[in-house]
Amino acid sequence: MKQIPLGVRLQDRTIFTSFLPGDNGLALASLQRMATGFTDRVYLHGPAGSGKSHLLQALCAAVGGSAYFPLGQLLASGPEVLDGADQLSAVALDDVHLVIGDEAWERRLFNFYNDCESRGTRLAMAAALPAVGLGIQLPDLRSRLSSMTHFALRVLDESQQREALQLRAAQRGLELPDETVRYLQRRFARDMSTMQALLDRLDAASLAEQRRITVPFIRQVTGDPT
Repeated sequence: MKQIPLGVRLQDRTIFTSFLPGDNGLALASLQRMATGFTDRVYLHGPAGSGKSHLLQALCAAVGGSAYFPLGQLLASGPEVLDGADQLSAVALDDVHLVIGDEAWERRLFNFYNDCESRGTRLAMAAALPAVGLGIQLPDLRSRLSSMTHFALRVLDESQQREALQLRAAQRGLELPDETVRYLQRRFARDMSTMQALLDRLDAASLAEQRRITVPFIRQVTGDPT
């Protein structure tokens, strides 16, 4: 029996209830259904910050005996990093586009897809583009990935992003007033990855100093003179 890989540690609080769907409700519902045992093959695609990684990690957080593989971080480990993963209950492969064009990786993904299908392993993938736009060289792999249920994810608009940040703050026991979130959106990059990392930083500083997250406190923590 092959050794089962553990994948990569999930980010804190990256769960379904901390995901604000916005226009991505169908993708959320599909992965929630998969978490209950439905064995469809789900493929997410969309720009950075649209929530692909969050949903994949939320799936793994909800399913015992699962693993999350951000392939961009695992390139140096080679395709062998997936050996034995088909024995898990669910597998999530992120940043699939970063390994496309490599013959060894494409062959491994093709075999891995087939192994998961034969074992009934739940499989979700995410990439920047739909499968037909990835430039996959191996025809059989292109056929397999194209057959997966595709969902195009959209980035949250400004008001949805404020709601998402306030939701994540509330789950941490923090109050994040509208004026505070608007300040963050004006002064920092508006992609959700940047905003969530900044919220993590402010959360730690707020806990250490026992202070509320206000605009003056943000200026102090970030060194923003304005």
